[in-house]
Amino acid sequence: MNKVVSRETALERVKSGQTLMVGDFLATGTPEYLIDGVMERDISALTMISCTTGMPDKGCGKLIVGKRVKKVITSHIGTNPETGRQMMAGELEVEFSPQGTLAERIRCGGAGLGGVLTPTGLGTTVAEGKEVVTVQGQEYLMETALHGEVALIKAWKADERGNLVYRHTSHNYNPLCAMAADLVIAEVEKVVPVGGLLPDEIDTPGALVDMVVLAPKGGEKHE
Repeated sequence: MNKVVSRETALERVKSGQTLMVGDFLATGTPEYLIDGVMERDISALTMISCTTGMPDKGCGKLIVGKRVKKVITSHIGTNPETGRQMMAGELEVEFSPQGTLAERIRCGGAGLGGVLTPTGLGTTVAEGKEVVTVQGQEYLMETALHGEVALIKAWKADERGNLVYRHTSHNYNPLCAMAADLVIAEVEKVVPVGGLLPDEIDTPGALVDMVVLAPKGGEKHE
């Protein structure tokens, strides 16, 4: 099956009110072309899961500035002042999750686990309202798994069956998000025929990827 489709076809599956995972690390390794496509559509009230909220004009920060997001689960908002402003104004719900914890929660969502036990956040506001579990005399926070209805991810290249290869910082949250969503849309810079990738260079197998969108040449790259 050839999974390469147009951006318009792929984004028909993204709807208001969904939980959207976005590959991101300070607006690097982020599917800019797909995010721009979301901004062109009447999509709002999203719950977004991303490592950061990008920058006002880069990455998933555009979705924050455009007020397309009602809640974000993230580890860092400092590079996008608009996130903090909306949070303080009560316009945006922000759930902070320490970066390693966030990665593990997404991984658990992809692996079919209920969550992860971690000591990170004990005795801080991160622990408010969460279950504390004692194992062999050590206390841990029970952090629940995260799952998305749609994941927008960024890879360097793909074959026509959706097998993906990442470059540089794109190795961040993109492989994790590819495991933890019902529908995975990958933005790539190159598409090769089936057989054009060596088996040992494939980072995310095509079985996890539903659609591949080829970004236009010359577009912004934040890797």
